[in-house]
Amino acid sequence: MKAFRQLALSLVVLAVGVFVWIAYVPAAQPFLDRLGLLDLLGIEAAAPEDDSPGGWGGGGAAQVITATVGQQTLADRITAIGDGRALRSVDIRSNAVGTITEMNISNGSFVAQGTVLVRLEDEAEKIALEKAQIQLENARADAERARRLEATGAVAEVRLREFELALRSAELAVRQAEFDLSQRHIAAPLSGWTGIIDLEVGDRVNAQDLLVTLTDRSEILIDFRVPERVTGKIATGQRIDVTLLGAGAAPLTGEISAIDAVVDRASRTLLVQGRVPNEGDVLRAGMAFSVSLSFPGERLLSVAPLAVQWSSGGPFVWAVRDGKVRQVPVSIEQRESDAVLVKSQDLRPGDTIVTEGVQTLRDGAEVRVISGAGAISGLGDTDAKAAL
Repeated sequence: MKAFRQLALSLVVLAVGVFVWIAYVPAAQPFLDRLGLLDLLGIEAAAPEDDSPGGWGGGGAAQVITATVGQQTLADRITAIGDGRALRSVDIRSNAVGTITEMNISNGSFVAQGTVLVRLEDEAEKIALEKAQIQLENARADAERARRLEATGAVAEVRLREFELALRSAELAVRQAEFDLSQRHIAAPLSGWTGIIDLEVGDRVNAQDLLVTLTDRSEILIDFRVPERVTGKIATGQRIDVTLLGAGAAPLTGEISAIDAVVDRASRTLLVQGRVPNEGDVLRAGMAFSVSLSFPGERLLSVAPLAVQWSSGGPFVWAVRDGKVRQVPVSIEQRESDAVLVKSQDLRPGDTIVTEGVQTLRDGAEVRVISGAGAISGLGDTDAKAAL
């Protein structure tokens, strides 16, 4: 008895469900009519209504909203992490042994090229230079007197040659003394910034001891690597977008300054060097940067995201042609926030596709367009960015 009541209740629920489906789903009656079930149920099929103002496709032509197929250029976008270094950096070392007697630099200061940074004790070198200059004056006087006497025959040619050699030796001695003195004065080979200095006046230094590191950070060089697949696309002078990692600084714009000649076999990447102006002197050597490059790719069709439908055969769109819809297969290449980039053999830029009202459409069905959303992203070129 209990089983009979459950069966009766199930039949009642099923009957109510079928009634609701037939009453409120416009496509239900045509479907049951094609199966021959309307006569079995004793229901008269509703007559088709032409140009019905409401609904999305009950009787007559289905009402749809459409958009136009656009076209975009797919851009391959690569992002890499790079290390920054100064445009030029020089470790300044002592060329001689001695005691520091003067320092013209301080921590983190800017110095111009040619500025004497450090002076070592140079009294002995000054004395040696003065002696060499005196000897040069004597040798020059002896040579001049020998030339006058040689004209009168009082001095032999061999003797004149000895005086000239003595003069030449004295000139070289002066040059040597001047060089020795210059080694006691360490000058800046370039304009740049000093770091932290661990020296004081009175410290004794040896030859090749590090005195200070001088860096020209007017521009920052960034070393990063790109996949080997873009080797033929990358070129010096190409723009790069740079973002400082670990800081909320605004993005910077630079360019590629150098490209390595060999692809690394282990990582299959190519070393690239970028250059970014250091306006405001906010960047430092050793910072980490995110570097982005864009490479224009092929032109693809762009459709509205709502237009893309799915079936067992894959994605497709409903194309409107001569007042009827046709199911056109597509392959999705890239998804954007406002468009989907696709490929299709049967779709062209400017074609009309359905974006709303697709629920009751079938291949070859008549449709009536009630509004159009226009071309998706226009017909111009826009970049679809694909991050590596």
